Amino acid sequence: MTPTLVRQHTSHADSAARVDPSARARDWSEIQERMLVPLYEAVYDRLDVGPATRLLGLRCGSGLALLMAASRGAAVTGVDSASPERLALARERLLPDTPPGRAGSRGGSGTRARTTARLVADLPADAAGTDHAGYTLVTAFEPIGGLAGDSEGLGELLADALPLAGSGAAVVLAGWGPPERCATSSVLRVATKLADPVCGARTWRPSRRDDLEEVAARAGLKPDGSGRVACPFGYAGLDSAVRGLLSTGLFDAAITATDAKQVDKELAEALHPHRRPDGTVWMPNVFRYLIARVP
Repeated sequence: MTPTLVRQHTSHADSAARVDPSARARDWSEIQERMLVPLYEAVYDRLDVGPATRLLGLRCGSGLALLMAASRGAAVTGVDSASPERLALARERLLPDTPPGRAGSRGGSGTRARTTARLVADLPADAAGTDHAGYTLVTAFEPIGGLAGDSEGLGELLADALPLAGSGAAVVLAGWGPPERCATSSVLRVATKLADPVCGARTWRPSRRDDLEEVAARAGLKPDGSGRVACPFGYAGLDSAVRGLLSTGLFDAAITATDAKQVDKELAEALHPHRRPDGTVWMPNVFRYLIARVP
């Protein structure tokens, strides 16, 4: 794999610009995204996701959750305006035969995932590709409770997305579990320590018990159940762990405030207590999800 970061830096401001977005997205797709598979499976099992499901995935990233839903027969639409690089990888997964100029359309032939998927940078104007009946499931699997202010951004996205969902549609929100049950929390504190608070950086913060409920309430949604899922972070080695965690974006403010080399060093040191004798890295975590309904 290509290196995640360019190691030479001329200034703090320049360090952010030298992060390779394509390599970072690839690290997310190949290393980090799979850590949340137990969360996706638990939600899909609980909601009986299948051929009758019309799913809208917000902040869909490189599309693994969409691919899993499509493999169950669901029609899926993925939206991600924050990372065109991740969205391009989602297109490779779900629309491999679609010409670049038609990447947002239902194209290709072959697997069901190819013929029932739509991937767009911005929210669609309608529920095209879903028989125009509205989405039956809206997911926001990117966990909140990791960055200060991330719940506010999710609330704005939901406000724009919910008019596309039918009455009674399920909306799934995800978040980090209690810090004491997330071994990764101690590692994420490196981001807060290195970030420059004077610059108003959006750094890691511990999750709160009612984060998801507060977002749902602001969006006018009615809670309809919740759950907790064990999502351990396991890596083949220290380098893989560093690259995977950097791909989350939770350390970007720290890189800007210091430099990538310093962040790499302190992140590796924070991971040492989680190394096993065989060199692998293992961190047990618990994530929460909330199911709410569109009135």
